[in-house]
Amino acid sequence: MSPYFLKLQNLVNIVRQVSYTGIIGLGMTFVIISAGIDLSVGSVLAFTGAVVILTMNALLPMLQSEVLVLALGIIAGVSVGACAGAFNGLMITRGRIAPFIVTLGTMAIFRSLTLYIGDAGEIQSRNALYGSFGMGSVLGIPVPVIVFLGIALVLHLVLNNTRYGRYLCAVGSNQRVALFSAIDVDRIRFYAYTLTGALVGVSAVLLGSRFNAVSTSNMGLAFELDAIAAVIIGGTAMSGGRGTIWGTVWGGLILGIINNMMNMVGVSPYLQGTVKGLVIIVAVYVQRQKQ
Repeated sequence: MSPYFLKLQNLVNIVRQVSYTGIIGLGMTFVIISAGIDLSVGSVLAFTGAVVILTMNALLPMLQSEVLVLALGIIAGVSVGACAGAFNGLMITRGRIAPFIVTLGTMAIFRSLTLYIGDAGEIQSRNALYGSFGMGSVLGIPVPVIVFLGIALVLHLVLNNTRYGRYLCAVGSNQRVALFSAIDVDRIRFYAYTLTGALVGVSAVLLGSRFNAVSTSNMGLAFELDAIAAVIIGGTAMSGGRGTIWGTVWGGLILGIINNMMNMVGVSPYLQGTVKGLVIIVAVYVQRQKQ
């Protein structure tokens, strides 16, 4: 192991990097508990990130206030992400199309739209405050980490202490039984996808602010793989019905450590996806054996 691995700066970088995919993973936990899947999160991330910067660039000359423009950009990003998630949810619940097919389609749609509005290049932010926002810290803790853990705490309480959380697990365990129990299955699943979209918007705001720019061709690539891997490693059943938020947090940290170690030992970036894929397969296999 590299002696640099245990240095504070490296550990902070790991947690910061995990936060971006981890926030998406928190929403993905709800989707997978509902016995669904969302493959579009990476493309939606790029699209919402582009919308955030384009919105701020358009408003800054008119409003002349970096703080107000940043706030409106954040609102735009989270709103667009939520709308994208809601579209997935509607197609799945009202259109009766399989989640895999719907989100595979929207993955292509949003990536294509991102490339179109950004001319397949990089979109730079003209709001200087945006760049400092994502790299800021409170008491030495990076802002993305604070946001990640704060959302995790809220969703943990929702999942374990609310009627919605109980209904979500019931829907994922057996939709037919949930219907006979007078649970609005479609609404429960719709909210899960909408929540995931909104959290993708939050992640897009934070990730875009880290670089003060969005690469329309690269941003969000394979993020769906990382998010799903974090959820599965954290113990959420791929078949739905059970899972934990803190499990996803730990799953994301484990995946972040694996990524960091692969980089340190010089594993080719082109092979790292192979390792992540194997981790998902092994995690699901272990779940099946336990069942």
